[in-house]
Parts: sequence; structure tokens; C-alpha cells
Amino acid sequence: MALSNALFAGLSGLDVNQVKLNIVGNNIANANTVAFKSTRVLFKPQFYVTDSGGSQPDGDSGGTNPSQRGLGVVISALEKNFQPGSIETTGRPTDMAIDGDGFFIVRSDEQKYTRDGSFRLNANNQLVTSAGDLVQGYGVDQSFQIITGQLTDLTIPLGAATTAQATSVATMEGNLNAAGTVASGASILASQYLTVLNSGTAPSNVTLLTDLASASDITTPLFNAGDTLTLSARKGSRSIAEATLNVTGRTLGDLMNFLRQALGINDTVVPAAGQAAPGVVLEADPANAANQRIVITGNSGADNALELGPGSLRTATGLMPLRFADATDANGIASNPSGESVHTSLVVYDSLGAAVTLNVTAVLERTSSTGNVWRFYAESASDTDLDLVVGTGTLTFDNFGKLRAVTGNTITIDRTDTGAQTPLTLTLDFSRMTSLAHRSSELAMVNQDGSPMGRLTGFSVGADGRITGSFSNGVTRTLGQLAIATFTNPAGLIDRGGNMYVEGANSGTAVIGVPATLGAGKIVAGALELSNVDLSEEFINLIIASTGFAASSRVISTSDQLLTELLNANR
Repeated sequence: MALSNALFAGLSGLDVNQVKLNIVGNNIANANTVAFKSTRVLFKPQFYVTDSGGSQPDGDSGGTNPSQRGLGVVISALEKNFQPGSIETTGRPTDMAIDGDGFFIVRSDEQKYTRDGSFRLNANNQLVTSAGDLVQGYGVDQSFQIITGQLTDLTIPLGAATTAQATSVATMEGNLNAAGTVASGASILASQYLTVLNSGTAPSNVTLLTDLASASDITTPLFNAGDTLTLSARKGSRSIAEATLNVTGRTLGDLMNFLRQALGINDTVVPAAGQAAPGVVLEADPANAANQRIVITGNSGADNALELGPGSLRTATGLMPLRFADATDANGIASNPSGESVHTSLVVYDSLGAAVTLNVTAVLERTSSTGNVWRFYAESASDTDLDLVVGTGTLTFDNFGKLRAVTGNTITIDRTDTGAQTPLTLTLDFSRMTSLAHRSSELAMVNQDGSPMGRLTGFSVGADGRITGSFSNGVTRTLGQLAIATFTNPAGLIDRGGNMYVEGANSGTAVIGVPATLGAGKIVAGALELSNVDLSEEFINLIIASTGFAASSRVISTSDQLLTELLNANR
């Protein structure tokens, strides 16, 4: 009986050591497998036969110990070692490693978990594993804000995704010459005297353009139904964008409003004492009350000087119904815009990435013992409601030329019927401006946060798993964020093969979050986790397993020899 037991004990030793050899061989075979986790084999005695249970000490005996015989060995456990492997840099942007605890989450026929971050992009620009499983994470909304709470397939649409950004802040820089002269005077331009056609009565704002005539020829209409007027003018040293007005059904008041808007005259600014108010008005002929002329008064400052040449207002056939020339206003003030001013032109962007031109003119409005006050005028030919004026405000500087206060620096530009969000509202940041004595004033835009359309050309992944896309227009946007799952007992996961695991009965439920939170490790982009197999240890285990196998086989062969001797002795 004992020899038979020895045979089976040896057989159990062969069995468990074969398993150990198999495990060691698998570990060694996967020594170079990305993120492979080694396994160890634990043995335990199978069970014991008790020949004697032992006895307690008494007055006549010191007691006896149990007498038990073992009947072999069995596998106690096959345990995964989830200690992280070393991290190796690969330089591939889609390769990722987890530095710490946790698993990437992937989806195919079921939700699985892996430490293998050798990802790639498929034909649909989805982030997938080498086997095609879809990597899971959190997507973004239309404003590129992370949508947490619901896992989704991560997409990185290289070359396909486009973006643009509306300007919200334009930063201005420069110095406004404190030694300049205060702006005075303004452009004053007057047309020829006008009267009502064939009647010789005074025209008014409601008089139709087709009923107007020159006072010198009251029988010839200045405008004909169907005419389109084109205005070409200059302001300061620059040309103003051309504007058009269809004569049909338009009144003299419409024409005057057209001139004010197209010339960018800001009539909300209160002029200094003794100066003409900016705007476009009708003025009577002192010699004949039946005659009226259009008088245009611009804003102060040399860079606001208006110039309307002989052909500035013309029809499509080349006729010039109105001619403007320098004049004096009703108080005898002559056209004489002068004083310190500076102009700059800048480009900002609407929500579709379309370029929007913005002109800013700064004029020295007044000086005092506490500092200087400058007024800025903002105009935009990209404003879709014709009126060039989009804002005005003041810059107040202290005795040391530092900006003390700003008003009116929120600019609103109409973008109706462009498809873009309207209005485009932005802030002019003058915080870098100074007002010190210098030979001339300087003003320029040094930065703005808008951008034209750009295509996604690259991406990077941060330690928090956030995927940031780089667009060709220099803009960066969040494209998504990787999700990480952690388990109370990772060793309880079930290995599906291919470096994939699923929840097991003893693993605990997956706790899903973002990297570097809830105990999860951080992401290392452009790198892969190596196998955690220790070859030195495995070679030792190989020797131990082979020795154990050989020893167990010797037990079997020895038991066989003894049984043979026993049989031969009984013959």
C-alpha cells in the first residue's frame, strides 16, 4: 500500500512540475511581449492520511504527536504578477504606457481591459489596438470641452477635422506721444446748393433724390430712378472701402445717413468748445432760403481728415451729381483737422475664421495737470450694416505716462448674413500702452486670440490622458481624454489572451476615471510598457521545476523497482 502511495505521490510531483515548466516556458516566451504580466505557480500538499491523531500529556506520559503521511502535491494557485514593467520610449504618438496602476479600456464584442498601449489609427481615424479593438475614453462637445460620464470611441481625425476661432481679445501696444498738440478742427466738406426740381423750393430730409436739382439748374434732375451711387473717399492717408446706394425710393435724408456711415463719422462724440459737431447736415444758403447744401463734418485729428475728390460720388455711367469741396460751417469754422493722432489697421476673425478688418485711430483729446486723455475711434469695413463706426472710447494716462483708465474698449462688429455668429464682440486690450513724450505716436496690434480655418495636423497626449490636437492655423484643441480602469484585486481578472482581461468574480468592479485620479497611474505618451518577466528568476524556476520533475520520476522508478523485488520474492 505504501509503495502504491509513493507511486501516486511521485506522479503528482510530475504533474505539478510539468505545469510549472509550462508556466515558466510561457513567461520566457513572452519576455519581449508588450506589457505582458508573468505568472507564478504555487504548490500545496494534496492531503494527508492520519495514522495517529496524537495524545495529550498526562501523569504517566509526555503525550504523542500526530502521525500523518502525505499523498502528493497539487497546484495551489496560478498567480498573475501585475507589477508594472519598465517603460521604453518609441516616439510613436499613438503608443501609450501607464505609469502606475490601471488598465486601458477597449471595446469589441465585450468591454475588455489591457495594459498594452500599442495603439494605432484605423481608416476611420479611430484609436484602436493592434487587434482592432476600439479604445475608450471621453469625447468633446462642439466647444471642445470634455464630456465626462459616458465612454465613447476615441477619434483623432488627422487631416479631416477643421476649426476656427473668433477673436475675443486683441492686444494693442505702443506709445502715444504726450508731447503732441491737442487735436483741433475737423474736415468740413460741402456740396453745391440744392433745390427741389422745377419748383425752386427748399429740399428737406424727406425729399426724394429723384426730385433734387442743383440751385444753378432747377430743371435738370441730379438723380434718376435706377441710378446706383458709388462713394470713394480717403480718410487720413488711407482709402475708405467703397460703398453703394441705389437711388430708387431714397430720400435726401437717406443719402446723408449713407454718407455719414460710409465715411465712418462718429457723431456720438461731443466736440471740444468752439468746434463743429461731427455728422452730416443740411445748411441753408444765407442768400436764398430755397437753397440747401449738404455739409459733412468729420471727427477731429489729422488721421480723421476726410478727402472727397471730384469723382468721389458717381453713378455707374460716370456722372458726378454731387461735388464736395472744403468749406466753413455755419459758424465760420474752416476745414482744418490737425493735432496728434495715429492710425493702425488690424485683422481679427469671426466664428467661421473669416478675416475681419478693424481700423483704430487714436487722437490726443485733451491734456491736464493730472495726465493726458486720448480718444480712439474704431471702424470696420467688414461690418455688414454699412456703418463703418463700431466703437469709440478714451484712454486716460497719469503723470508718468501709465494707463490709468479705459472706456469703450468693447467693440461690436455686425456679421449678419455671413453665416458667422453675430455680432462679433471683442475687447481691445490697451494695457501695454504708454503715453510718453516722443517724436511721434506708435500704435499696433501685437496679439489676438482668433484664428482662420485650420486642419488637424498632429496631436499629443498628456499625463492626464487628454488628447490635444494641433491645427495648421496654430490653434490647439482638446479632442478627447483616455479613460483608465482600476480594480481592487487585479489578480482576480480573467485573461482572455492577447493581453486582454475581463472582470472576474474576485477582481471587483472596474472603477473608471481619468489618468492620475482615483489611484490610477498617469499616461506616458510615445512609449510602451515592457514585459515584467525577470529572466534570471525564470531560469532559476526552470532549474527548480526540472529538478523537481526528475526527482519525482526517481520516486516512481524507485517504487517500481521495490515492487518488482517484492513480486520476485514471492515467487
